Amino acid sequence: MRPSTSTRPHPHVNIPQGALPPIIVSPARGSTPYQFESNGETHGPSNSYNHFYAFPQASSHSTSHPNSANLNVPTRPRATSSYEPDSAVIAFPEPQLHRSSSQLINGHEPRPTHRTSKSEVVPLEPPSPQSSVTSFGTSSIESDESGLQDDFATLSLDSEEGLRRFQAGKIPERDEQWYKFVPPEARDALGKHEVERQSAIFEVFTSERDYVNDLELIRDVFLDPLRNAQPEVIPNERIKGFISEVFWNLGSIRAHHQRMLGSLFARQREQHPLISSLADIILDNALLFMSEYESYIKHSPLALERHRKELKRNPHYESFIQQCSQDPRIRKRDIKTFLSRPVTRLPRLKLLLERIQNVTDLEHPDAETLPLVLTILSDFIKSTEPGILAAESKVKFWGVCESLVYSRGEIIDMDLYDDSRTLIYSSPLARKSRSENWNGWSELLVVLFDNYLLLLKEEKRSNGAIRRLVVSRPVPLEYLRLGSFNDPPDTRRERSEDGGILQSLSYARQDVYPFTIYHAAAKLKRRYTLWAPTVSVRKKWHDALVDAIGVRKVRQDSNMWFAQQQVNDGVFRVASPRVPYNSTAKLTGQVTFAAPFSSGGKNFLSVGCASGIYVGVRGQNSFRKVLTFSNPTSMVVLQDFNKFVVHYESALVSYSLDVLARVALEQAPAQSLDASKERVAPSDANVIFFKAGQYADRTLIFYASKSLFQVTLHAMEVVGVSETNATPRRSHAGPLGFRSFGSPLNIPRDAHDIIFLMKTVAVCSSVGLMTVNPTKFVQLSYNYHFNFSILTAYVYSLSADASTVVPDFSQTNSNLPMHSLKTRCDDAKVLGIVRTNNSELLVIYDGLGCYVDKYGRPCRSSGYIRWETKAKSYAHRGGHLLLFSSEFIEVRSISTGRLEQVIEGSAVRLLHSGITEKDMLLVGMKGSQDDKNGTSEKIVELLQTSEITAPTPPMAIDAIWDEWDM
Repeated sequence: MRPSTSTRPHPHVNIPQGALPPIIVSPARGSTPYQFESNGETHGPSNSYNHFYAFPQASSHSTSHPNSANLNVPTRPRATSSYEPDSAVIAFPEPQLHRSSSQLINGHEPRPTHRTSKSEVVPLEPPSPQSSVTSFGTSSIESDESGLQDDFATLSLDSEEGLRRFQAGKIPERDEQWYKFVPPEARDALGKHEVERQSAIFEVFTSERDYVNDLELIRDVFLDPLRNAQPEVIPNERIKGFISEVFWNLGSIRAHHQRMLGSLFARQREQHPLISSLADIILDNALLFMSEYESYIKHSPLALERHRKELKRNPHYESFIQQCSQDPRIRKRDIKTFLSRPVTRLPRLKLLLERIQNVTDLEHPDAETLPLVLTILSDFIKSTEPGILAAESKVKFWGVCESLVYSRGEIIDMDLYDDSRTLIYSSPLARKSRSENWNGWSELLVVLFDNYLLLLKEEKRSNGAIRRLVVSRPVPLEYLRLGSFNDPPDTRRERSEDGGILQSLSYARQDVYPFTIYHAAAKLKRRYTLWAPTVSVRKKWHDALVDAIGVRKVRQDSNMWFAQQQVNDGVFRVASPRVPYNSTAKLTGQVTFAAPFSSGGKNFLSVGCASGIYVGVRGQNSFRKVLTFSNPTSMVVLQDFNKFVVHYESALVSYSLDVLARVALEQAPAQSLDASKERVAPSDANVIFFKAGQYADRTLIFYASKSLFQVTLHAMEVVGVSETNATPRRSHAGPLGFRSFGSPLNIPRDAHDIIFLMKTVAVCSSVGLMTVNPTKFVQLSYNYHFNFSILTAYVYSLSADASTVVPDFSQTNSNLPMHSLKTRCDDAKVLGIVRTNNSELLVIYDGLGCYVDKYGRPCRSSGYIRWETKAKSYAHRGGHLLLFSSEFIEVRSISTGRLEQVIEGSAVRLLHSGITEKDMLLVGMKGSQDDKNGTSEKIVELLQTSEITAPTPPMAIDAIWDEWDM
């Protein structure tokens, strides 16, 4: 418990008779506001005194100060706590001075006192530390305490005006020291130990007053004029954010210290010149302003960087700062000095309190309070160091980001403006150059972000700016792998920089230490050997890379856009070296396609393998071979039409889902499937691929058939069950479940896929995407003469003259970026196209992507996005594009191309993406089992995750009873 100030003991020293008044001088103001910065000295030599108070001349005839007559002085108040309302005074208040109660006896004037000589107080022998006058609680101090209070109370009558001027800052700085406010006789009586303590306490008053004054100058000289400037210095739409970013929470810190300064000044007026303690006031306020300081200190590097950027780009702001620097109140200090004051304030306050503690007696109450305050300040200062380092790293990070120069045409979104982005480590490294220069080495700046590794080449401009060229595409940490870090050093020749011309032609030898990193998806093409100047730098890079990759993986695993849910691992097997010769293991072969469906209230999964098609109940490991087609090319489930369409060899056929399910459950023989079989394409058609999808309100199946000279695209509309039952079967009319849609269309011979768009379909070929717009109506009438009905069908026709090719590179000759894009697209294989927004689409190639407008022309300055892997297929889910390669699945933002997630595996392939985005997304990859039965094939479902949001707060109890008026 903190001791009460009213019970603190005070030493008693009598002022000897014959003390002469001090000489009044008016020295000039000094230049150093913080006295503890000058080797810790706060009091001058003993033979030099400059006072601002006229102390009374001590004689046998003088009993009291002449001005003390007829004064009705109230009794001495107790020290107020900083928590009390009246203590929260504004800065630099007008002091209300009170005399000590020791000046009065029963409310009357002070009695005449005898001033003893110095020998009556100070012992003749040198006192021990235990018998010093600063040792509170000793018998000699207690016997003379009332006399000392009487004498100091008499002196304080003449110190009121000086104290008022000090608190108002009207005294020269070099004279703002405690010993100049106290007569030499009193200092001699107190002893050196207490004089040092009071000088240190007085310095707390001085530094706190100056600190509050600087905080108010920030408001008066910089902040308010900037906010109210006419004409405006910073545009209105940015001024609020700029002030918040640069000045942060200085207003809250200023309010805390104005309150603390009011409490300190009240204590000073109450107890001057002998202050018992300040630790309680500082402790009370420190507990209140710690959180404000933590926020400001951690943000301070960002605030200074924002000021620097504005100063660089805004000449009006630069002129404003120059005008502010001419204000005499700031004494030619820069705004950065003022913004840094809260950062250095608490360490300086800690130093002052440590000085007070060093000269405080062990029996003083401060011996318990000061260590507590110092511990709080020390722990706080240490806790802010990581925040400052993180903010400084952020500033360096911004500096690198602003100077990056990418290759022309490539769109690279590294998510640099995310709040979590940090610069982990960077240093100059060497790389053996491929070009033949004088020494065969090139200098690089290698920068490690928390999500990418960059290799940069620095170029200094004439204006001092630095450009950093990205010499190799940034490597995502998801793909970064570490090679050797313990290879022996090599020797590098360096040209001597000292001496004359002859010495400049000589070479110096320097050892350099190599380490290797590489891209996991391009182990040979993107392999980098870098050379560090020392072993320690190489080890720092190893540790930084290991930590960064580990942290990145943890963050990605905890914030996945798509999560894997295992469907099956172990039923389907492929051959492996572990399978013995002449084994009876049932090898199904690699899984090529999968499709879920429902029948009879159960959920099934159909799986296409090299040995046939298997069907089983989802969640169970029992699958039965229902179709013996070897190596089926693709299959599609049309759940609403009860159809299972499969392409094998060159045939395209359909089966009933219900019959397929009964066969899988062994409720029907496999031969029963033949009864539900329908040929979607004629038996003589050589089908090379097909695609099912939604077109307007119809479900269509497009298939391409190959003949000797051409490839023809056919469209078949899927007929509903009700319509099928109403139509009599005719052997020559084709399958009842499908009917022709429009007219056949010739397409390029290298076409390999069909993409369904909103109003068109696109054919993928080497020339790009050939879009077909079926806007031409053709009425085809089929008159069936039956006794009960005549059926007339109206269908669309695929119009060849309405087709266009996307991307449209017709303006290549006059557009250099477009020509560069066309060159890259000609060497790539087009996979499809997805819609970005109402006016833009993303064309997907196996190695890159480019944006086109609604007319098919390249947009975004003909820029392109390069994938990290060579994709074989893709899927579209919401705002994300999933690219599938043999070892990785890239999840990218469609609108920006930003890499959001990487899923790693072995023998990865897309098994099923469905017709709509709501369909199940199934992926096959190498399984976890490898034994005598072969290597397992794993089937996983990719589930799109949702963001975790804060739960809705429960309804308040009062609101529940509002309608009951309770």
